[in-house]
Amino acid sequence: MSGTKDKVKGMANEAMGNVKQGVGKATDNERLRAEGEMQERKGEAQQIKGKVKDALKKP
Repeated sequence: MSGTKDKVKGMANEAMGNVKQGVGKATDNERLRAEGEMQERKGEAQQIKGKVKDALKKP
């Protein structure tokens, strides 16, 4: 997978995680809030992975 794909997937996961957290907070659903937080962290890690891949490709 290219660095760009990782970054895009990471942004999507981060956005969905933020939505889940918001819904979890609004509905007082601790499980959903925690799932959202984990998904956000996963997205952040994917973005970092993509940036590293791009950096390694440059001469």
